[in-house]
Amino acid sequence: MAIKTLFLNCTLKKSPQVSNTRALIDRAVIIFKELGVESEVIRVVDHNIAFGVSSDEGNGDDWPFILEKIKACEILVIASPIWFGVRSSVAQMVLERLDGTYMEGNPVTGQYPLYGKVAGVIVTGNEDGAHNVAATTLFNLTHLGCTVPPNVDCYWVGDAGPGPSYIEAGGEKHLYTNRTVRYMAHNLVYFAKLLKENPIPTNLKKLDDEAKKVSD
Repeated sequence: MAIKTLFLNCTLKKSPQVSNTRALIDRAVIIFKELGVESEVIRVVDHNIAFGVSSDEGNGDDWPFILEKIKACEILVIASPIWFGVRSSVAQMVLERLDGTYMEGNPVTGQYPLYGKVAGVIVTGNEDGAHNVAATTLFNLTHLGCTVPPNVDCYWVGDAGPGPSYIEAGGEKHLYTNRTVRYMAHNLVYFAKLLKENPIPTNLKKLDDEAKKVSD
């Protein structure tokens, strides 16, 4: 069964600058490969992504290119550094742009394009905020249609304030992070296969009609 993972690296650093978030992504890529799953990593800031809440803002907007890759994958992982205790502005923009998919529901069931996909999150930073980033991002992705399995958040957080990040601090040796990246990969792959074999049958259009009958 062909399963593909798409990582959206929401670092603020453009290539070829070193990204600590990418370093942790690479650990996950190795594990996905061991599980027979192909991965692709997109560094969002390397593309011209317009601000907005539609799927195409025009005028050279590169978001449609990324959105097609999102629609084609089975596993979507949002990877973000922590800035001021929350996810990066790039990660926020990605979720805002995904808002446009609400308008692209299946004509029969009304299901959004991200239905049938599973989602995870990777977080790196030098201060508290990993739980905030994971909770908010995974919650957003469930509303967009993604399934969130257990234990699909992986993070590394260093000491508060300026200092060495994941690469310089030897994060690749951190037990908790190495444990959770494995939990994440294995659970995402299992649920991706499960959903591919057993698509979610919920007809949102039918449920909308039922709700209208008992609402003001």
